[in-house]
Amino acid sequence: MPANVSVPERMTAALLTGHGGFEKLEVRDDVPVPVPAAGEVLIRVAAAGINNTDINTRIGWYSKVVKSETSAGGAQGYDDLNDDDASWSGTPLTFPRIQGADCCGRIVAVGEGVDPARIGERVLVRNMLRSYVDYRPWECWTFGSECDGGFAQYAKAPARETYKVECDWSDVELASVPCAYSTAEGMIHRVDVREGEHVLITGASGGVGSAAIQLVKRRGAIVTAVAGANKAEALKALGADRVVPRGDKLTDHIPAGSVDVVLDVVAGPAFPDLLNAMKRGGRYSVAGAIGGPLVELDVRTLYLKDLAFFGCTFQDDEIFENLVSYIERGEIRPNVSNTYPLAQIVDAQTEFLSKNTGGKLVLVIPE
Repeated sequence: MPANVSVPERMTAALLTGHGGFEKLEVRDDVPVPVPAAGEVLIRVAAAGINNTDINTRIGWYSKVVKSETSAGGAQGYDDLNDDDASWSGTPLTFPRIQGADCCGRIVAVGEGVDPARIGERVLVRNMLRSYVDYRPWECWTFGSECDGGFAQYAKAPARETYKVECDWSDVELASVPCAYSTAEGMIHRVDVREGEHVLITGASGGVGSAAIQLVKRRGAIVTAVAGANKAEALKALGADRVVPRGDKLTDHIPAGSVDVVLDVVAGPAFPDLLNAMKRGGRYSVAGAIGGPLVELDVRTLYLKDLAFFGCTFQDDEIFENLVSYIERGEIRPNVSNTYPLAQIVDAQTEFLSKNTGGKLVLVIPE
C-alpha cells in the first residue's frame, strides 16, 4: 500500500447478522477494514444503491418455503424459514455479512499483481462477480451476498471486475446503476430485443423497470410500461410510449397478442394476463417476482402460442462492460429518487418496500 494513502483499521458498516426483519441490520463503527488479496482492489465507497435482492436476502425470501410477495416479509421477515436455501444461489449465507450489490467509490489500495496506478480511479463494481468462480459457465457470486458488498465505508473486489468510469455523473447517480441496469440489460440481451418490436415492462417505476425502459428505447423498440398511475408522466419522460396503470387488465389498453417481448420482475396474479398479451412466438423474460413467486400457467398457452421463456439471473460477461460504455457515451441517464445516509438504512428500505417512489434509492456513505 503506498505510504501516501491513509486507510484506517476500522470502518462504519451495516452488518446483516442473520435472516429476518430490520432488527437483523446493525450499523457499527468498529468493523475491520478489508485487506485486498492478490488481484483485488480496496475501494473507499461513496454511495451504494438499494435493491430488491438486498431485502430478499435479508428476509430469506429465496427459500422455497416462502410463497408470498417480497413486501409480505420485508419489514419483519418470516417465522418459518429454511436457512439452508434462503440465498439466491441456494448455498447458505455466512453471517455477519455486509450487503450492498451496488458500489461506487474510489480505489485506495491494491493487492499483489494489481497496478498501483489504479489508485484514485472512480469505479463501479460488477455486481455479478465471475472471478471467484473461475468464470465457470452459469456461475457467479453476487456482491453483497456471497461476499461482502457496498454498505460500508470500504469494500474489496476483484480488480478485473472493478471498472473505471469517466463521466460527469455524481457518485450517487453512478451508484444507482450496477444491479438494476445490469439486470435489465441482461434480460434484454437474453431475449435479443430488436428495433421496432413491442416490449412490455412490468414494475416499470422501480430500479430495474425504469432502467429497462431506457435500455429498450436505446435499441429502437416500442415500450408499454406497467406501473402505478401516478408514475405515468415520469415514465414517459424516460421514454415509455404507453403506461398501463398497475392492476388494470392489459387488453383494456393494448390488443391481445400484440406484444413481442415481456420483461417481467413482478410475476404474481397478473402472470396469465401477460401471456395473453403476447404474440405467437413471443419471448418472456423474468428476473424477479415482487408480486409473488407462484403463478398460474396454462401450459396450453405456452405451447399453442409457441412462446419462449427465459429465466435471467446469470449475465454474460459483456453486459457490465456495455453498461459502462453506455454511461460514458451518454446513451442512458440515472433515475435517482432519494438518498439516505448509511445510518438510516432501515428508513431507506422502508421507503423502498412502500413502492411509492419511482426510481432508485441510494445510501450515501459517510467520510
